[in-house]
Amino acid sequence: MALEESHELPVYRRADAPTDARVADLLARMTIDEKIAQLHAVWLKLSADGHHAWRTEDFAQRDTGVPLDTLLRYGVGQVTRPLGTHTVDPKEGVKALNALQRQMVEETRLGIPVMAHEECLVGLMIKDATLFPSPLNYAATWNASLIKRVGKMIGEQARSIGCHQGLAPVLDVSHDPRWGRTEETFGEDPYLVGVMACHYVAGLQGERRDLLATLKHFVAHSASEGARNHAPVHVGPRELNDTYMLPFEMAVKLAHAGSVMPAYHDIDGVPCHTNQPLLQRVLREKWGFDGLIVADYAAVNLLYTHHGVARDAAEAAAQSFNAGLDVELPGHECALHLKEALARGEISEATIDAAVTRVLRAKFDIGLFEHPYADPERVNLRSNAALDLAHEVALESAVLLRNDGVLPLACDGKQKVAVIGPTADDPLALLAGYSFPVHLINSGETSNSSITTPLQALRDLLGHAQIIYEKGCAIIEERRAGAPVFPGDVSLDTRDVNSHDELISTDTSRLALAAQAARDADVAVVCVGDLSGLFQSGTVGEGSDTDSLALPGVQQALVDAVIATGTPTVVVMTGGRPYNLGGQEERVAAQVMAFAPGEKGGIALAELLTGRAGFSGRLPLSVPASAGAVPYVYNHRLKSAGTPVARHFGSRYPFGFGLTYTSFAYGDLQLTAANAPIADGTFEFSFSVENIGARRGDEVVQIYVRDRLASTSRPVKELKAFARVTVEPQAKARLRVRLPVDMLNFTDGNGERIVEPGEFELMIGSSSRDIHLNATLTVTGQATRVLERNWRMVSDVQAI
Repeated sequence: MALEESHELPVYRRADAPTDARVADLLARMTIDEKIAQLHAVWLKLSADGHHAWRTEDFAQRDTGVPLDTLLRYGVGQVTRPLGTHTVDPKEGVKALNALQRQMVEETRLGIPVMAHEECLVGLMIKDATLFPSPLNYAATWNASLIKRVGKMIGEQARSIGCHQGLAPVLDVSHDPRWGRTEETFGEDPYLVGVMACHYVAGLQGERRDLLATLKHFVAHSASEGARNHAPVHVGPRELNDTYMLPFEMAVKLAHAGSVMPAYHDIDGVPCHTNQPLLQRVLREKWGFDGLIVADYAAVNLLYTHHGVARDAAEAAAQSFNAGLDVELPGHECALHLKEALARGEISEATIDAAVTRVLRAKFDIGLFEHPYADPERVNLRSNAALDLAHEVALESAVLLRNDGVLPLACDGKQKVAVIGPTADDPLALLAGYSFPVHLINSGETSNSSITTPLQALRDLLGHAQIIYEKGCAIIEERRAGAPVFPGDVSLDTRDVNSHDELISTDTSRLALAAQAARDADVAVVCVGDLSGLFQSGTVGEGSDTDSLALPGVQQALVDAVIATGTPTVVVMTGGRPYNLGGQEERVAAQVMAFAPGEKGGIALAELLTGRAGFSGRLPLSVPASAGAVPYVYNHRLKSAGTPVARHFGSRYPFGFGLTYTSFAYGDLQLTAANAPIADGTFEFSFSVENIGARRGDEVVQIYVRDRLASTSRPVKELKAFARVTVEPQAKARLRVRLPVDMLNFTDGNGERIVEPGEFELMIGSSSRDIHLNATLTVTGQATRVLERNWRMVSDVQAI
């Protein structure tokens, strides 16, 4: 090992020494070049023989002219997606990562190992990893403990390939489904997002936090003007804190998240990567965040190439690291110029030292110095347990929006079923954008998958002879790289070059065949939706925004043609955002929203449609009545609908909504503690949920609160507690809720969370619209209370 000659092991090499002592000892030995090396990543196509090659991209890592060996001689902070950058056998990928690690540990002066990060939102984004459902599916389960298990499984797979940091979860609160990245979110409610995020993070990181979760995108990335990727954000400080920052605060304080990634956009003209008040004063000082702040890909570079707030790469680096950044990703374009910024007085060595200290502390804390290598023989990406878990999430997340009795489909061999639509037999239609096969579209590579589609699964369950299949139309005839929309502006005169509109099919020649298939069947299952793909290689996903909530392409014409036959029609919608059905919602026999249910989604859908499993998902976001209604969310303020009320406003299927194959009745609300002191009070109440149907089912109980009188305008209702409960037919479950007074807070003009005394309306229901029980809760006290740092953020719901 190429360490300084010494007869005694350096303090930083002693595993039993305190972390602070190890960091201080190592930092004192480092040159400025070695320090700067820890503040950026390298994006390489790794090779097990050590002959690594640059990966260069116009948007993220241009050729800087620095030879690789020259760059690596000082070490490096992180390596970007060592197995996810290109298609590589996982075992060979681990060997290649070990080769780079060996070079860092054995051939650099100080032997500082490198951290490896990968994308892991819907499973590891590498070849052969389990393809989990989308985060919208996670949230649609309303089952936080299940999502903790998902995080834990993904974490185990990540550790097996030597990954030390996962770039997930996404905590953006969705307020406009036209935004392409809606599919990456946990939905529209900040509390639901926060609870799901906390459980995912806790599962991913484990008790030792030896794998860092990355909260992104800090903050309000989903509130961009027009729901356009990277567009500016215009929200006031109260809304910013109460809606968009709450999930991050929960995940930092409750789940001890190890990393945060700022967003691309600017808020009121200040890019998030230079926003010191957010990154330092709020995140680190006010909340106590002790982890790493890592840049979104190329975001430091954008400070001078797009935002125009820095004159060159050196000043961009200085601004971002002064604001609190610790590591530039995915490469080194700007961080390499920190010496120039230092010489110009734009950054101090003390600021550099502070960032290096945080990077080194993270490396010591995760045990990287003691365990720098992964074992290629212990790679574990596709266990039966992982596949079963993906299946469980797919089952619990599909939402039944309408059913006139046509579901479940008959399994007696007598019913002919027409399976129609562009997503019925397309494996990619089941996957979200941050899954490996979808990411490969832009690279020109392909991935062979053994995904069972809904068509295949229905044939397996009902028999091939009972199924009539017609595709009817395509969404995209040929998947290929999309329009040049990263990282932002496209001039108007380039609209005719590789246009996104050209990707979407307008061919209606097969509609007649689909209609005939429906006529020949007893029931038609029409599978529609969208295709995830980055930067307009699909119809949803990062950089694939839309201006409409109409089904992409000619799918609405397909639905219309099938319905016109008179055959009972079941619409099964998959994808990353909700769509309207062109006014046909009342004419379909049944409608299912399955989001992107992952590699086991086809099997799960077939089981649900045939009644082998029961529907239990609930919407994590509203389905706006039209694009003219957005942004629409259930927790809007009173006058959002306008006066007179705009008829396009609202949602046919509201937040929290979902049907089952049984029915439930709520009753017997008892208030054990309807009054609670403002200082430290807790409301306590209980109620019953009875299954009045003939089949076992899962109900998702939802507790909402409205502040009747406040010093600022408040939402019409806000989710404050929820629970998923399984109830046998003709049986009752009794639930007890403990709701801390702290959770009735909002942000005042000083940026502080406060609770005011007064009355609050309690609403208990099965969705944000379907309220079954009401009561009044009273916060007692004389004065407004400012919450302390560790205020009580979650409620407790237990079956008794």
